[in-house]
Amino acid sequence: MQIKTFFKVSAIAGALALAGCGGGDINLSSNVDNSTSTTNNNNSGGNSGGNTGGNNGGQNVTLPGIPNTALTTQISTALGFDVQVQTLRDSISGDVTLPARTGNRPVFYAIQGELSVGTPGSAARTSRGNTDVAKLTIEPGAVLFGQSGRDYMVVHRNATIEANGTAANPIIMTSLQDVTGAATAPGQWGGLVVLGNAPSNRCPSDGSDCALQVEGVSEGGVFGGTIADDNSGTLRYVVVKYAGFEIAPDNELNGITFGGVGSGTTVDFIQVHANADDGVEFFGGSVNVKHLVLTGNQDDSVDWDNGFTGKMQHVFIQHATDSSEANRAIEADNDGSTPNAEPRSNPTISNMTIIGNNFDTADTDSEGIYLREGTAGKFYNTVITGPAEMGECLEFEAGATVTNATSGNIVFQNSVMACTNNENFKNAGDFDLGNWFRTASTNGANQVLTSILIDQNGVPNSNSPLIAANAGQNPASVDSFFDTAAYVGAFDGTTDWRRGWAFGFGGGVVTQQPTAQGCPTGTTAITPADGNTTTCQISGRITSNMTLTANNLYALDGAVFVGGDKTDSATLTIEAGTKIFGRSGNDYLVISRDSQIQANGTAANPITFTSSQDISGATTGAGQWGGLVLLGNAQSNRCPDDGSACALQVEGVQEGAVFGGTDDADSSGTLRYVVVKHAGFEIAPDNELNGITFGGVGSGTTVEFIQVHENADDGIEFFGGTVNAKYVVLTSNQDDSVDWDNGFRGNLQYVLVKHNPDNSQANRAIEADNDGSNPTDTPQSNPTIANMTIIGNAFDTADTDSEGVYLREGTKAQLYNFVVTGPAAMGECLELEAGATVDQALAGDTVITNSVFACSENFKDTANSSNAAFDLSDWVLNASGNAANSEAANQGAVLNGIFTIDTTTPRDLSGNSFFENANHIGAVSSSNNWTTGWTVGLE
Repeated sequence: MQIKTFFKVSAIAGALALAGCGGGDINLSSNVDNSTSTTNNNNSGGNSGGNTGGNNGGQNVTLPGIPNTALTTQISTALGFDVQVQTLRDSISGDVTLPARTGNRPVFYAIQGELSVGTPGSAARTSRGNTDVAKLTIEPGAVLFGQSGRDYMVVHRNATIEANGTAANPIIMTSLQDVTGAATAPGQWGGLVVLGNAPSNRCPSDGSDCALQVEGVSEGGVFGGTIADDNSGTLRYVVVKYAGFEIAPDNELNGITFGGVGSGTTVDFIQVHANADDGVEFFGGSVNVKHLVLTGNQDDSVDWDNGFTGKMQHVFIQHATDSSEANRAIEADNDGSTPNAEPRSNPTISNMTIIGNNFDTADTDSEGIYLREGTAGKFYNTVITGPAEMGECLEFEAGATVTNATSGNIVFQNSVMACTNNENFKNAGDFDLGNWFRTASTNGANQVLTSILIDQNGVPNSNSPLIAANAGQNPASVDSFFDTAAYVGAFDGTTDWRRGWAFGFGGGVVTQQPTAQGCPTGTTAITPADGNTTTCQISGRITSNMTLTANNLYALDGAVFVGGDKTDSATLTIEAGTKIFGRSGNDYLVISRDSQIQANGTAANPITFTSSQDISGATTGAGQWGGLVLLGNAQSNRCPDDGSACALQVEGVQEGAVFGGTDDADSSGTLRYVVVKHAGFEIAPDNELNGITFGGVGSGTTVEFIQVHENADDGIEFFGGTVNAKYVVLTSNQDDSVDWDNGFRGNLQYVLVKHNPDNSQANRAIEADNDGSNPTDTPQSNPTIANMTIIGNAFDTADTDSEGVYLREGTKAQLYNFVVTGPAAMGECLELEAGATVDQALAGDTVITNSVFACSENFKDTANSSNAAFDLSDWVLNASGNAANSEAANQGAVLNGIFTIDTTTPRDLSGNSFFENANHIGAVSSSNNWTTGWTVGLE
């Protein structure tokens, strides 16, 4: 997962200006050059403690570590102001303070390799009291970072860390990329490990020294002992981001690892964000935690095992809002080989909110709580929720864990299951977990709800059942550790304790602001369609303005309407590079009358409408989804003649999708650099979805640089209207490439039609009508088209074949600068239907000039309305209204690929401001290849 970055220099500068600094003696027990960038230490006589503001009067302080000139230059340049970077490596002994600044200059600390606080492999203590002189104090606002997964900090047992941030100046541990504003991702550095002397059920049962090697760190990172209230220091207002590293399978660095950490340690207001493994993991111990935020972590957010007995309150867990990788909110064990080992894992948790996502693969998915391997636990005021494709909310492993539940060692009270996936509970064998949750005597006041009225950040609104009277119980009556909080979940609906310090909630920022991850309001996150990218499902009717951002994929779910018909109007804005897809012919997008689409792609980043198969890399083909429909208020000759309101049902779309009116200058928005692929769907004969359907769309709409590729019906079809289009590519479409009827009077220029080069299904490049029952009905179809290239293929069956232009049912047309050609087996290049269409040509109402025809059958003769023979060839080449038309031997005589090589002089189009005067006939020349970079299927 990559996150776009931008700098907030003023924000970080202001934050650092408030950060305090401390003095004191600096001792590093490694071979480290303790030379400093400043030497005037006016704060001698011990540490200054936890400063919460100011800059120590602008005084300079002695800095630990090695000045790093390269990183100082790199980071100062990235931030736009001067910082000092000090490298910390090997081990720290004695009493060491990391100031947040020296004088007026912020200080950042680069962790290099394993940074040990205290002595690796130190023996366990038998009573409280610090027997190791190592104490690391980190001042509020300090920034520490790693450059790889091998960079991490270990606070060994008997040593302490005093990381006392503040809400205004949290301590941040993050990656170099985050510091410099580069792309961030999980796993860019190692993490933080704290080790203590508290019990674990893996310690020797004979009372001998306990030294359990912790996961993810080098040999000597040991924990465990007999001191349940052991003190490893303080973590307060600490944000850990983009960490996690897999040393080997089942041997990983978590965001924060607690190994045998005792209850004398203070952990309050901490966050782990976007970690590559677990957010926090507790290996035994009894440490207590309040105000815990775990966001976007890729494995379990909370993991415990081996006798963890701590307490937690005010816990917010949210899987990545873009539905990227996640596993369980809580994965909880006692011991896999001895599920009943003592001390048994048995934490107590109150006021917890868990929000899953739609991540789902064959190996793992987003889930709620999974209790296993003999763990016990007590849960109060807990809510679990998530979207439709999330996995189960609650599961117990069969065996010892289920026995703990039925014997009262697992308790849920005043808790809510609110998953929308029809799997709030996953049963283990014959054990009915849902029934146990609702009715067990040790449980009470639990609920299963379908609506809990929380916002996307987990905060309940005033009507939420989570904060209703008697919804929660007072956990302070359970244990004095807990605050009074008689509501369900992490928040009371009034105070958001994350605000100002946690990343994504107004704090925790170095250079990179949290981007707007997740799906726009009104859409729903579903499983990433390509296995990685945030995928948002759009369904129903959009009645307020919506923007589709390019960092997501968007799935159409059935017929999606923008606005109602002339009511609840809305604008759908689509960023350049965005991809929207459908999964069946029933998935299509309709822009209703008085609503708009603003789809502004670029040549480098076109907007793509396509099929799910195309997104996932499966085999693509025509007809894999519906298509795009624009409906407007321009005229159609099917509107009532009496002037009453016009509302014509468009083809291929559910009832109520209507068009037509009196406003020929109406605007339905913009389609610019838009590619529509693999669409088209036949609802019934003569009732099909096209690639793009324009129903009564007005000339105020902008349509340029569009392509329809491999559509099962027509490429583009115009039902009346006056919309103009320029730079149009229509490739491998199975029916007509351009179709118009019912009074279409728009302009088109630079239109390239290429039937499938594999000679598969195709019909006409243009099939053009006015009205079948009343060919001279007005307004009469009469578009003007200039610079069009038509390349047919050899498709030919008893019912249909590849052809050029067919004018029929009374249409008129003004056709200039055409190249019509194809292989020898292609059907006719040009045909006019007998009757009214021929009459209009003979009357000079239809014109074709400055064009070349290079087919085996250039012209198909018909007759006029009096059944007199009509010599189409003579009319094209000799009629007084036509001029500069010719025939050529074959395709190679007029085209080189898609480029025009015929030298016919193009028509002067100066009389119409829409048209440009090209220096070639046909759509594309080698000197004017506007198709480059954004089209498909022209190879």
